[in-house]
Amino acid sequence: MSIHQGTRPDTSPALIDAFKGLATSTIGNVLDDLGIGSIGLNLRPVAPGMRFVGAALTVKEVTGAKNAYKPSEFGLGAVIDMCQPLDVVVIDNGGQQVSTWGGVASVAAVQNGVAGLVVDGGVRDADEIIEQGFAVFSRHVVPLSGKTRVKVIEINTTVKIDGMPVHPGDIVVGDASGLVVVPRDRAEEVARLAGELEQQDRKASEEIRAGLSFTEALRKYAKL
Repeated sequence: MSIHQGTRPDTSPALIDAFKGLATSTIGNVLDDLGIGSIGLNLRPVAPGMRFVGAALTVKEVTGAKNAYKPSEFGLGAVIDMCQPLDVVVIDNGGQQVSTWGGVASVAAVQNGVAGLVVDGGVRDADEIIEQGFAVFSRHVVPLSGKTRVKVIEINTTVKIDGMPVHPGDIVVGDASGLVVVPRDRAEEVARLAGELEQQDRKASEEIRAGLSFTEALRKYAKL
């Protein structure tokens, strides 16, 4: 079975930059109001403080028993080699408890300027990942190798992460609260609305510090 590669549309650096500094909870409020259900609940950062924003490079994998696939079929090298700065690698491995990514892959990703990684499945070498300062979100952290167990079958096609569809080029944001995926064709609208909410939150916090009660803040700022 060969790797099927789709076409990924360009995502402008300016569009990605519009989401920098916006919390996933703020973006999530906008997605919720717009009826876009791309709010992750079950994938967590490998370590506190990890955060990223970037454009999705999507990967679909299948998993079998040990020796189900040849080591040459693993396919991760092809994925990393095609990464560009500001990419977020998004790997759909169906939540499997097997590692598809480790320390050396993280070194290579950092060299390529990758913004972060999301795996609905497992990663390993957590200490090395942390040392690299590479932001990784996953369902599992396990020592079990994916070599001969995992195979990449699709790159830059629509995948599912924690039940959320992710299309190539979508904006993916991760922070301590979790993950959100912003459809590329709604990204400008979501960034604008989230920016407005962020300003409202900042203003409410300033007024509370100045003596406004929380009840009064909730009344004044309905979106808190």
